[in-house]
Amino acid sequence: QVQLVESGGGLVQPGGSLRLSCAASGFTFRTYAMSWARQAPGKDLELVASISNLGAIRNYADSVKGRFTISRDNARNTVYLQMNSLKPEDTAVYYCQNTLGRGQGTQVTVSS
Repeated sequence: QVQLVESGGGLVQPGGSLRLSCAASGFTFRTYAMSWARQAPGKDLELVASISNLGAIRNYADSVKGRFTISRDNARNTVYLQMNSLKPEDTAVYYCQNTLGRGQGTQVTVSS
């Protein structure tokens, strides 16, 4: 059974940082590309960042380029999203996903 469990969300002030984690199980993690997506209230799901199965290729949405970093640890079956210089418009539910499914999400709120 595929499981993707996100953690690390919370409330942070503008300019702050958060690190999201996604623990994966139920499939051979190292063979799958992974990505983070987000959905703000009233908006469509937006792909934020993706990483290839061995981590060699990373892609980012223009809205987060230079501020967010995606990484993975295949020994720990975990993918991360380091978010720096956070802005109020980054407020959303953040999801970990791959072609097999999506996690339940973790809320990130950027507000003073």
